[in-house]
Amino acid sequence: MADHDPDTPDFEVPVGLFQDLEDLKATVTALTAQVKRLTEDADEASQDDDAAAGEEPADTAEEDEAQFPPFILLLDSPQYDDELRALIEWVEGVLVPGYLAEPSSDARWCHLWFEHPVAVARLHALWLAWQELTDPATCGYTGPSVWHRDHLDPCMRELRPSGGPFAGCTKGEHQIDHRMPSIVPSAWNRPE
Repeated sequence: MADHDPDTPDFEVPVGLFQDLEDLKATVTALTAQVKRLTEDADEASQDDDAAAGEEPADTAEEDEAQFPPFILLLDSPQYDDELRALIEWVEGVLVPGYLAEPSSDARWCHLWFEHPVAVARLHALWLAWQELTDPATCGYTGPSVWHRDHLDPCMRELRPSGGPFAGCTKGEHQIDHRMPSIVPSAWNRPE
């Protein structure tokens, strides 16, 4: 038996495997460099913006929190009007034609749903969830299933029963059986 070099494997490795490994190493190296470059560019842009504004860098937690949409009923005009307009487009363009069958005594719907604050609040939350969960970049491909199960179905169970917010509304008739409080509870006010 011939002398065996300890660095040489006892089995044959296909040459293509080594080429694939080298390709993977090159790809990882290129991606690492790209991530580093993008991170540095983002940091520089943030510092430039802060310097131009004459401010010190803000706390990132505060910035992230401010980017999330607020509860629609807490908005004042014109932000409320803009948000409601966008919500109406989504409800009338996506939700009503795609998900709402003919209203009945067991599944009510009001064509003036935007005059019912409870409906506006629930549908706005449903719409926000839809925006997030139908984007594969943020939730993968299971997002629409999660949206149906966790958001659409519970929302419709709350809005459409005979005792729900549309209870007084029938075909050709619209009624809101509630009163609006004159003072918003302090728990709803945000600190400034």
